[in-house]
Amino acid sequence: MPISMAASFDTELLEEVFTVVSDEARIKWNQVPSNPEDNMQYQCLTYWTPNINIFRDPRWGRGMETYGEDPYLTAQLGMAVVRGLQGPREDGMVKTMACAKHYALHSGPEWARHSFDAVASEKDLWETYLPAFKDLVQKSDVDQVMFAYNSMYGEPAGANKRFMLDILEKEWGFDGIVVSDCWAVEDFYNGHKWVKNRAEAAAAAMHAGMDLECGDALWGIPEAISQGILKEEELNESLVKLFEFRYRMGEMDDMSPWDNLPAERLCSKEHADLALKMARESVVLLENEGILPLRKSEKVVVMGPNAAELMVHWGNYNGYPLHTVSVLDGIKAKGVDVKYVPGVPYAAGSKVTSALGEVTSHIVGEVAMRIEYNPENTAFDYDAFVKETEGYETVIFAGGIAPCLEGEDMPVRVPGFRGGDRETIQLPQVQKNLVKALKEAGKKVIFVNLSGSAVALTDEAANSEAVVQGWYLGQEAGTAIADVLYGDINPSGKLPLTFYKDDSQLAPYESYDMKGRTYRYFEGEPLYPFGHGLSYTEFKISKGKVVKAADGSMEFVASVKNTGKRDGATVIQLYVSKEGDTEGPVKTLRGYKRVEVKAGKAVEVRIPMDEETFLWWNPETGRMNPMHGSYMLHYGDTSADAGLKTVKFVY
Repeated sequence: MPISMAASFDTELLEEVFTVVSDEARIKWNQVPSNPEDNMQYQCLTYWTPNINIFRDPRWGRGMETYGEDPYLTAQLGMAVVRGLQGPREDGMVKTMACAKHYALHSGPEWARHSFDAVASEKDLWETYLPAFKDLVQKSDVDQVMFAYNSMYGEPAGANKRFMLDILEKEWGFDGIVVSDCWAVEDFYNGHKWVKNRAEAAAAAMHAGMDLECGDALWGIPEAISQGILKEEELNESLVKLFEFRYRMGEMDDMSPWDNLPAERLCSKEHADLALKMARESVVLLENEGILPLRKSEKVVVMGPNAAELMVHWGNYNGYPLHTVSVLDGIKAKGVDVKYVPGVPYAAGSKVTSALGEVTSHIVGEVAMRIEYNPENTAFDYDAFVKETEGYETVIFAGGIAPCLEGEDMPVRVPGFRGGDRETIQLPQVQKNLVKALKEAGKKVIFVNLSGSAVALTDEAANSEAVVQGWYLGQEAGTAIADVLYGDINPSGKLPLTFYKDDSQLAPYESYDMKGRTYRYFEGEPLYPFGHGLSYTEFKISKGKVVKAADGSMEFVASVKNTGKRDGATVIQLYVSKEGDTEGPVKTLRGYKRVEVKAGKAVEVRIPMDEETFLWWNPETGRMNPMHGSYMLHYGDTSADAGLKTVKFVY
């Protein structure tokens, strides 16, 4: 999932991953004429990704589709996705079409999104919610922008002319395709009650710049034309644009530069190796009291609801891999003495029901992971589970949640979850109870959390010797997690969002005010801060400085030395705060660099700085402008103040 890949802070690798995605998409597309029965959903050239909404609150179930809570990181990774998907524009043609979504305020709640009105201050709007969209439009030339379900400032997102015409089209110069989220136009009259009927909704969407609808409100277009509230010329303008883009993709004349990509590359070992590399870089070591890496001579018990489950690693809106490695299978592959004990389910009364049909290179059968809930089946004998671990000192507990509990607008019935969102960031109590029982029995617990969002792991950390964030890592998840646990790979992932201690640290969910949210505005002490991630080695960062070149360009420069005995990677993060700014942000990410450092060696880190490094909300212009004044540059391998060094800089 995007949130896990964001933990790599590896922009170049992400672009490489999505280059492979677009290659495989082209190969599948090229195969359709010879396999007409295989012309199924998702086998196309338009991809509705990346989701660059800000993961402002960990309760939002759809946050796993995003690149975290920071606007700069989101923009950098989002642009990498666009470059990978669309490829180099050879003779004006694109390999596949990317889509920046969901424009512009869409970060929950899922259960109310068809009627919810998202309102942010102008400062929060331009400083937090819009930067990634602006960058993808102006810097990576994204081909599509999708508007959201919810209203913004009292108007449906897809009918809001201020955002769609004034900002997106006129101010930013977007000339690509504006597409609706699926059946979002129907929400104009069914959910928001903003217009009376389908014809008025279709007209309103097209007046605001919509070119393509996912849904059936378009059947209101003939009536809108007959009523005189929509002109044929407006319809024709969008139709011409849509056909132009189809030509750009080579749909119309079979002249795409990617028509002859070799089919052997589909699901190749090379691509699987890339998936493994990304999964390895995404694992985050949150806590370690010296138990990791494990010795392969040590006997272990593998336990928990996510230990043997396969589909949990796929996330949602997923492809269907030909193979998937579970946490259990990944550990078994190390050749260790391992015993599997299922333990408790995800939550009291819950039961996984999976329908895993045939999966081949061409055909996907019925594939689903579902949760059934029975409130009468909530009693557990924790002592019995602990007894199953007799003779074993160490327990690897693969817990967390699952994509069938958190996600988009879901009919979830399990307590603690609502419509795909979460009502609490605590893990279900049954998992907490079992981990505590294992601790009290004298077991050494390694807690591996699988989730698409931040979880309050305070209790789990207190009852475990190590805590690992394993996300939903895809087909190679189990291998990557086992590689980290046993030290075959030195962990290097960094959190792309804040992990809070408990629910009391969260701001009101339905508010889009950034006060108290994310590391940029949160003034308390989190459990694990944005940018946090441990290693099996130690890094020492030198005193940094700003270097100015003769041409006026600037770079932040520092050296990083690996003072330990293992090779490893870390991410140097550059944050900026403006002196005298009482409204915040407290600090905000404006640069990062992932570096590999050999044991005992040092490398120089150079992070470019320009006027955008000092973009700040300007109430006089109502926009983000380069603001002259005194700044503090904060740098280190975390956002936590205790782990940062500072340099004063006057711009």
